[in-house]
Amino acid sequence: QVQLVESGGGLVQPGGSLKLSCAASGSISSIYFMGWYREGPGNQRESVAVHMTSGNVTKYADAVKGRFTLSTDSAKKIVFLQMNSLKPEDTAVYYCYVSDGYDYWGQGTQVTVSS
Repeated sequence: QVQLVESGGGLVQPGGSLKLSCAASGSISSIYFMGWYREGPGNQRESVAVHMTSGNVTKYADAVKGRFTLSTDSAKKIVFLQMNSLKPEDTAVYYCYVSDGYDYWGQGTQVTVSS
């Protein structure tokens, strides 16, 4: 059984920063994708940043380009999301995502950007 454990969410003022972490454990084989999605109030889940391990490519949503940075420690099966210059519209539940052919999701961590 695969588990994804997230940490790092919280309340931050506009312009502030947060770093999310997600550690994968359990019976997971070669990881193809690692990344983050989010669900804002009244919105559908959307991709924030997804890293393709084979090509070492990360795709970012236009809304976060230049502000968010995804990094990984593949050996430890950990994915990070550094979020800078946060805006109120970044408020959402953020979900970690890992795929080895099967898709796995974290439980979600709340990020609230408000003054």
